[in-house]
Amino acid sequence: MDWLPATLIGLGLLAATCAIGFVLKHRTGRIRDTAEQPGATAPAELLGLGPGDLGERATLVQFSTEFCGQCPGVARSLGALAGEVDGVRHVEIDLTNRADLVTRFNVLQTPTTLILDADGVQRGRIGGVPRPGAVRAGLDDLTGSLHV
Repeated sequence: MDWLPATLIGLGLLAATCAIGFVLKHRTGRIRDTAEQPGATAPAELLGLGPGDLGERATLVQFSTEFCGQCPGVARSLGALAGEVDGVRHVEIDLTNRADLVTRFNVLQTPTTLILDADGVQRGRIGGVPRPGAVRAGLDDLTGSLHV
């Protein structure tokens, strides 16, 4: 086999792998706006969260597992953020034995964070560790607060 075609194929595969990795890394930790279908069941109801479990203005729902190494740190930061913003609550849900929720919410990685409004309707979603300021910006948009 001639070495030039093999080298070009190897370099092409390396470039494609790097491009895919860059795209996936770029998407991780960013808020994706989610529009609920009219009449759809609110995620809070599907999670078994009642009105007493929701924040007055917003709720941060964090999906975690027992084996997630990053989840405890994310839980601390989301809990601290919820404590800083009036009317916001943080709820952590362990998906280790909850395949029904994994399927229903299409959770492909943990942590995954949902941002719910006061009515328990999903308004945003973050896959992976949230980027600094991303959750705060999402809450500011949802609650109408301004944070500098």
